[in-house]
Amino acid sequence: MDIVTLISLILGFAALIVAFALEGGHMAALLQPTAALIVFGGLLGAVGVSFPGSVLKNIPKIILKAFSAKKQDRNEILQTFMKLSEVARKEGLLSLEQQVEELEMNDFTKIGLRLVIDGADEEVIAQALETRIENMEYRHEKGIAVFEAAGGYAPTMGVIGTVMGLVHVLGDLSNPEELGGKIAVAFIATLYGVGSANLMFLPIANKLKEMNADEVISYNMSLEGIQLLRCGSNPAFMREQLKGYLEHEESEKTEEGE
Repeated sequence: MDIVTLISLILGFAALIVAFALEGGHMAALLQPTAALIVFGGLLGAVGVSFPGSVLKNIPKIILKAFSAKKQDRNEILQTFMKLSEVARKEGLLSLEQQVEELEMNDFTKIGLRLVIDGADEEVIAQALETRIENMEYRHEKGIAVFEAAGGYAPTMGVIGTVMGLVHVLGDLSNPEELGGKIAVAFIATLYGVGSANLMFLPIANKLKEMNADEVISYNMSLEGIQLLRCGSNPAFMREQLKGYLEHEESEKTEEGE
């Protein structure tokens, strides 16, 4: 669990609620079931129409991934390929078969290494792995699009809820003293829509974009490492080539460990 993401989400909503209370607002005023039904019910309908069921059924998994702290350790990837390079230069590429089974690595890397062991051509390896990267990006983009769409629809549904509330208020002007309270309740729908979009849906979409970009870089790093292994590169050359994928802090740690 990514504690920072969870705390940030709670902090964002808490800040709004506390500020509302400090201005003299009553907590009960924020709880409007009809406004929530209009905004979130309408939102579910709009998103459901926008995407096929095959995408929507993955939403729970996508949410869990957004709150996951798991991130590719590219320094670990570098060290793994340096180790594989040493083994391959001493014992040959066929000796990597045992390493593939023993080392903890993702399926993408295992597939690439098996292609190397089987003697596949450079173009075949590149095409097979690049296709997997493209398919992964496509899957991620569909998940991101769901939350971006929700972030776009939510404020609109909020406005619709507010307009419906105002229509109800203006349809009964017999008691002017209650107009202020009724109008305030009507605007809660807009608060629900704008608040959920900017504190939840759009931030989750941005988090997923960042995670996708990080994973693509890690996969491209593994792809280059696989191709370097196939060419018989020595560990020193392997290190210098793959260090380009490391972030500044990771690169400094690698240099300190040399």
